[in-house]
Amino acid sequence: MQFTDQDDEHAPHSAAERAAAASRSTWVSVVVNVVLATAQVVVGTLTKSQALIADGIHSLSDLVSDFVVLFAGHHAKKDADEDHPYGHQRFETAASLALGLILLAVGGGMVWSALQKLESPDTIAPAHTTALWVALGAIVTKELLFRYMLRTAKAVKSSLLVANAWHARSDAASSLVVSLGILGSMAGYPLLDPIAALIVGFMVGKMGWSFAWDALHDLMDRGLDEAEVQAIRATLLATPGVAGVHDVRTRKMGDMVVADAHIEVDAKLTVEEGHNIAVAARNAVLKRHRVLNLMTHVDPAHRPDADHQPVV
Repeated sequence: MQFTDQDDEHAPHSAAERAAAASRSTWVSVVVNVVLATAQVVVGTLTKSQALIADGIHSLSDLVSDFVVLFAGHHAKKDADEDHPYGHQRFETAASLALGLILLAVGGGMVWSALQKLESPDTIAPAHTTALWVALGAIVTKELLFRYMLRTAKAVKSSLLVANAWHARSDAASSLVVSLGILGSMAGYPLLDPIAALIVGFMVGKMGWSFAWDALHDLMDRGLDEAEVQAIRATLLATPGVAGVHDVRTRKMGDMVVADAHIEVDAKLTVEEGHNIAVAARNAVLKRHRVLNLMTHVDPAHRPDADHQPVV
């Protein structure tokens, strides 16, 4: 997920602030998922509802993702060191990739289990009313958890927390499907229960693929969208002494950004004066945008840029 400066008028949150917010919201999720998963698996087993058991396994996978978030938040807040001169923000991206792969594996297992059940329809027992009440309670609980986690994620601009929040929303959606399957089973169509489990499995797998694919692109130095790049360019141009800007390039470091840009200044200025303008431009970008580091290259204004000419 891309965040813009319009999402928050204040300066980007520090790694420590974002880690604290992640820890707080994630521990809330842990407690909710422990209670939900226990209720869903126990009641699903007692009432022989495969859909409710599948939903419980989905909630258990949330626990794994919650601890992935906690692990990533702990490491991402570390300061830069000799081995990681730009910091440890990409721990969040790696954690998002792991979370996506976990969801993909869980979804595949749920689909496989449901297909096996559909091959033996005679073994499917009708669902019980208790299973329906648990599934309905899960919908409400997961939707409230989603709204809380998404609000926290947007407040600190964390795509990892956004991913975890939408994982909670996927649970609410899957619980809705499960409820419909249980209702159908109670109405005399027991096949609807494993069909609901099959649909939930596909939903979980699709979301896992989406998270993993996005994280993989970020690990391959995907840049910001054009709107954010233009916002950085505008900040550079607004710096006194900057006559032009070109070759603004970005790459993501977790939810932060590493960038470089060429700024144009009056060719008659001294090296020191040009350097001071570059420093002012860099500081302005770091203050207003979620940029971890900006490397500036000073060019004389209105002169041909020889940087792109082939080396001979």
